[in-house]
Order: sequence, then C-alpha cells, then structure tokens
Amino acid sequence: MKTAILGGGLSGLTLARLLHDKGTDFVVLEAEPAYGGLCRSRTDKGFTFDIGGSHIIFSRDTEVLDFMREMIAGNEQQNNRNTKIFYKGRYVKYPFENGLAELPEDDRFFCISEFVKNLIAVEKGDLPAPKTFRDWIYYTFGKGIAECYMVPYNEKIWKYPTQKMSLHWVDGRIPRPPVDDVIKSAIGIPTEGYTHQSVFSYPLDGGIEALVKGIARPVEPSIKTNFRIRSIKKQGNKWLISSGTETVEADRIISTIPIQHLIAALDDVPPAVKTACDALTYNSLVCINIGLIGSLPDYSWLYIPDPALGKTNRVSFPSQYSRHVAPQGHSAILAEITHQPGDSVAQMTDNALVAEVTGTLVAMGILTQDRICYTSVVRQPFAYVVYDTEYQKNIAVLRDYCTSVGIPLVGRFSQFEYLNMDGCIRSVLDFVKSYPA
Repeated sequence: MKTAILGGGLSGLTLARLLHDKGTDFVVLEAEPAYGGLCRSRTDKGFTFDIGGSHIIFSRDTEVLDFMREMIAGNEQQNNRNTKIFYKGRYVKYPFENGLAELPEDDRFFCISEFVKNLIAVEKGDLPAPKTFRDWIYYTFGKGIAECYMVPYNEKIWKYPTQKMSLHWVDGRIPRPPVDDVIKSAIGIPTEGYTHQSVFSYPLDGGIEALVKGIARPVEPSIKTNFRIRSIKKQGNKWLISSGTETVEADRIISTIPIQHLIAALDDVPPAVKTACDALTYNSLVCINIGLIGSLPDYSWLYIPDPALGKTNRVSFPSQYSRHVAPQGHSAILAEITHQPGDSVAQMTDNALVAEVTGTLVAMGILTQDRICYTSVVRQPFAYVVYDTEYQKNIAVLRDYCTSVGIPLVGRFSQFEYLNMDGCIRSVLDFVKSYPA
C-alpha cells in the first residue's frame, strides 16, 4: 500500500517522518525545488532569514515541544521573550493588557476604566453574548483596550473588518486576561502574559529550516521536489497524480497542500464545492529583510498597530534569536506586511516595499539609512487563514466533499485552519494515530 503525501511543508514532512517510523510506504510530492514550505530559510551574504515570516519554537503542548526541540538538538539557542508594542512613540510591554502602566496617563485610565466597567456589565448580564470577533474583543477587554490596540492591530494584520470575522476560533488562540493581571499592570506591578512563549527556542544555524531538515532527514529519499500537481484522478483502486510531465501512482492520498490547489486538481468537482472553495478568505504576506551594520535594541519582535506608521504590522529581530544569523558586527530585521491577494501591496515593487519599511523603521528610531547593508523581499501567496462569518459553512462543505472522495486533509492550508507550527505538528500526530499502516 503506497501513500502519496501532497506537499512537503512542515505538515507533510512531519507526516512522512511518522509514517516512516510506522513502516508505511509513501512518497512526498512537493511543488517547489526545495522542501519546507513556509518553514524554509535563505542565507545570502552572511544573513539568514526565514521566508515565511518570523518563526519561533514554543508550545503549551509538551509532546510537540519535545519533538521540535529533539529535531534541532545540539543546534538550539534559547531566548527570553522581550516583545513590545510601538504605541504613540512608546515601546509598551506585550501583551498590551500587561503593559498598561507604560501608556500615556489618559489612555491608561481609559483602558482600565472601560475594562472594569465592562467586567461589571458582563457579570450583571447587561451585555449580549458576542456574535463577531469585534464583539468578542469589546466583550473581553472593554472599549479602551479594544480601541487603543486590539481592533486596530487585528484589522491591520487580517486586512479584514473585525465585525465581519467569526469568533469561533478565539478561545485558546487569544487568552482571556486574568482580572488581577490587568489591574496590576495598570498600577505598575509587573505581570506576564502568554507565558507559554516567554521562553522560546530557535535554531542556532540554518534558520527555521533547520527544524524541517531535522524532521526530513530520514525520509529525504522519498521526497520528490519540482512536482507541481496539475491533476488527480481515481482509476480503479489507484490514484493517478500528475505534474503534467510525470504521473505518480498511489493507493492512498493525504493532502497537506492548500485546499484551493487540491480542488483545482480534481475532476468533476460539484459546483457548490467550487463555490465554497472560492469563498474562503486568506491573506498573503510580504517579508522585507534588512541587514544592518551594528547592533539593535534587545527586542524579540514588535507589533505596530498604528496605520499612520505605514503598512508593516510586525517587525522581528532574528539576530536576537540566534547569534549566527548575521555576520559579526551586524544585525538582522524581518518586517512583515500582510495583504489581500492582488491588492495594492501585491503591485508594489521590491524597491518600493523596502522604502516603505525603512521609512517606518526610521520614524520609529530603530535604524538610520546609512546603517543598511543588505535588503531582500520574499512574497508568500498563502500566509494567514481569515475566519470570516461564512467560514464555518464553507469549510464544512469542502471537508465533507474531501471525505467523500477519500482524501484526508492535514495541516494549515489543507485543513484551512490558523495553525502555528506546533498546531500543524499536533494535527499530524493526531491523524497518524488512526491512520492504518
């Protein structure tokens, strides 16, 4: 029994590794010249940057965290998180509700006053249950934190109105702040939020790609790259998977590729399924990489909620994650801009994007133009799943169809779920437990 794994990103490679350990016969079909998907990295002129945005290794899931750390054993740098939100010229502690004491006085009062008022209203049952993501933000944090940070930042990263987003995904993804922590933070008593990522790991050499290389090492002979799937057909009991020039035959298929690519490759897909697929919403990503002469502030990453500061929503500092990702005496910055496919950001040239980001960083006091010694731009068509209010209806149609034709979906853009690296690995671990050898 031969299994074809569609896609050689983190999910596909983890799946291959676990099936290999079970003794399953398989082949991994990857469209790009190199495996790794969004977890690839590039080294150029001494700088190493991750091509799919900033990645770090952390998890509440101890089994997954142990697995990831085992894959980079001997090549790991552990770091204490020092993350900020750039707010009205100030570097405010992240998460925002844990940094209220650092806000201007009027904003601090606005946030804590509205948080308490909202808390009382919820306790008394005076507020209706939230129906959208925006409702949930106000219901959970109050008007102050919502309007100062949560709404503007989320609309900047998602590029989608929060009132048109579902709320089904937020519990577990966005922790509800403990009341005591919010009050303590407002009066200057230090508190920590998102403690599961307060200490994180990163490969010392090779960028985040070192993780997928560690996973893939024993299965590399079974990975076929440069195999972009054009068609998938069932013939008798066999699947025929074609790149247009080569056909692979398999008894079973597991898909980890974007569901849009899978549906496009299948024959005789019902119109309702195609309509549901076309209606799914996602963001693309541009990564702008900057190499600098000299050092940088000791920040892990920064969030930039203010649209007046430009298009960048997050800035990371890879040279703080690993001392080997930049030449000696140099530092590295990775800026991220999310956008809708085909919008104005998609039309910008690389030079325009570099100018956009460096202008923001200069305005923030992070760098001066004369220190820049390296730039590059990487674009990713698939970056974030957007949970619009029609998401649950549309994804149910697609999952039911894929189940009916016998193609399991595993991983971020195949399941079409907003999964971090640990979530992708967990989805594979759970799947393999019930997958027959």
